[in-house]
Amino acid sequence: MEAYLATIKSKTGKTPDDFKVLAQEKGLTQRAQIMDWLKADFDLGHGHANLITHLIMGADAPKVSADEALDAHFSGAKAVWRPAFDDLLDQISAFGADVTLGSGKTYINLLRKGKKFGIVQVTAKRFDIGIKDKAAPVEGRFEASGSWNEMVTHRVKVDNPAQIDDEIIGRLRLAYDKA
Repeated sequence: MEAYLATIKSKTGKTPDDFKVLAQEKGLTQRAQIMDWLKADFDLGHGHANLITHLIMGADAPKVSADEALDAHFSGAKAVWRPAFDDLLDQISAFGADVTLGSGKTYINLLRKGKKFGIVQVTAKRFDIGIKDKAAPVEGRFEASGSWNEMVTHRVKVDNPAQIDDEIIGRLRLAYDKA
């Protein structure tokens, strides 16, 4: 996140607080409005605009701990996926001591030294894994991520924890190595 903010500051000369003031002055309150404004007026890419939008919209929200943010992904009917996620986390943590998580409201980011190499999205019926690897072919269970998430290149849909197998772990390992 800090690298994104440094790039944004370098490109625009503005901090997240500056953008918040400007958005308030323009009366922008909806996510799509703010995203469009940042892309059009400041030539920010999707990821950079998304970060600033997130900071603008969540600036007044109460702070949530990392554990609380992660737990929220497995609340209610999604709780059935927590053991599968914990097993996945154990496996990818073996890649190196630099594996960390970042929990947003929709996705759990899989990070190496703060750089995303994969994501996880949990629903009541499915556990989706996104992998960031531009060089990897789109084949087999791995489809192009498309509009599901533009920050990763591939997506695999898992509807049974047993499907989180050596193929998925191997593809995550390749993405980790490239991060």
